[in-house]
Amino acid sequence: MKWPKCELPMFEPGWVWLVGTGPGDPGLLTVHAVNAINQADVIVFDALVNPAILELAPAGCVIEYAGKRGGKPSAKQRDITFRLIELARKKKRVLRLKGGDPFIFGRGGEEALALVEAGIRFRVVPGISAGVGGLAYAGIPLTHRDTNQTVTFVTGHDARGLVPNAVDWSAVAKGSPVIVMYMALKHHEAIVSKLLAAGRRPDEPAAIICNATLSDQSVVETTLASLPLVVAENAIQPPAIIVVGAVVELRAALDWIGMMNGRSLTVDTWDMCRQRETG
Repeated sequence: MKWPKCELPMFEPGWVWLVGTGPGDPGLLTVHAVNAINQADVIVFDALVNPAILELAPAGCVIEYAGKRGGKPSAKQRDITFRLIELARKKKRVLRLKGGDPFIFGRGGEEALALVEAGIRFRVVPGISAGVGGLAYAGIPLTHRDTNQTVTFVTGHDARGLVPNAVDWSAVAKGSPVIVMYMALKHHEAIVSKLLAAGRRPDEPAAIICNATLSDQSVVETTLASLPLVVAENAIQPPAIIVVGAVVELRAALDWIGMMNGRSLTVDTWDMCRQRETG
């Protein structure tokens, strides 16, 4: 493979690299991520890492699953962290592969702190977060001059698996024109209720993006108040990203994947939406 003209780092024995693989499409891997995979002795990967990415591993590389999925048997975080430390102390080149970005709702910070405490050297390779790449593949821009200059990323559950009490839902509802929610399907009804109670419009555009960036990606557009009914009617399952805000309406003009599959895009719908909002 021909690489860009840049100096790619060597993966030294005894190091742990925390690498984001993006939202799913292997084409969204960074050059640094591919370089890391090509040099790894052991790969410890999460559930949302596309299996096709693991095929890039060199011969002899040991691949270990450490997936964490809500509601399903999962590895304990402390056991995953201990395994990274154990392998690094054996002088292995340890690659921790994570879906999206390691430092965006990926617990990469926790793992990195444990490595520091254990005296293990590490490197972080950012990845495209699902809240960015997934929306782009759905034809929904995170920001648009006509709609918003602010975006809020929020997780739908805390360490206990509950709706996060640490999130000031009223402030989020009142202060952010666009809200992107990770891992929110389990508690979507409670979250929708909190947002509506804080003053969000029931008819505000919303969308649910499942299997973002993959060939079976699906996007369901609805309104904030109707979101629970839509989730139930379509039996929507994770992984999914939920976005709330006027930018969802831009999908009528920017659904580039739909265009490749025969959808006719038009700015007329967006213009009518803007007139309604400002009128």
